[in-house]
Amino acid sequence: MTEAIADGIGTLVVVGGDGTISNVAGPVAAAGAPLRLALIPAGTGNDFVKNLGLARVSPAERAQQVAERLARGAVSERRVDMGRIGGHWFLNVAGIGFDVACNTLAERLRPLPGAPRYIVAALAEAVRYRAIPLGLDGEAWRPHLLAVFSNGSHFGGAFHVAPGARIDDGLLDAVAFTDVPRWRRLPLLLSALRGGHLGDPACTHRRASGFRVSCETAPWLEVDGELRQAPSAEVEVTSVPGALRLLAV
Repeated sequence: MTEAIADGIGTLVVVGGDGTISNVAGPVAAAGAPLRLALIPAGTGNDFVKNLGLARVSPAERAQQVAERLARGAVSERRVDMGRIGGHWFLNVAGIGFDVACNTLAERLRPLPGAPRYIVAALAEAVRYRAIPLGLDGEAWRPHLLAVFSNGSHFGGAFHVAPGARIDDGLLDAVAFTDVPRWRRLPLLLSALRGGHLGDPACTHRRASGFRVSCETAPWLEVDGELRQAPSAEVEVTSVPGALRLLAV
């Protein structure tokens, strides 16, 4: 990636899922490089490309589209936002709490395909997960199942976590679930599959350019499907408007 940026390459084709795309996009955005990414979704959840209308396009079809456009010189771009959490760049979504546990379990369920793997992991963790105390934007600590910060609208392969989120509005959607009795957790999760959770009393939703999260200790983070640890118990989350150039769909 360092060589591609240094060589002044105009367009880089990225084949993979959310983690792969994010691991490429982060260094490009951090360097401020005028490098355009052409995305070919070939991952497990492929959540970010849902924001681009590419969720149902096969890798082979998308590769042909990209090749034809580059060959014709019909190259136009779209600027999209990225986010930063605890010093880590993210393209689609980052979270604290329940999604970290789900992602860890999902890695052990690799025989299962894509979205079903994350759904099974979420259902299993709904029973055993222990809520963590955290406060958002100066609020007092309360036990939370999850605090997720969304640039895009989907995560976990199937969950419509932030239905109104846009990848080019300069804002992030913060969706937090306070702890509920175990019998309430499953219905709450199932409602998130269709985006119906925002009306639940246990759910709060805010939209802003940045947030501050306070935890007891430096939390583990789920960053576009990858696990990272925050450098401290106080975690800053910010939107970086127009940080990335994409080959227009």
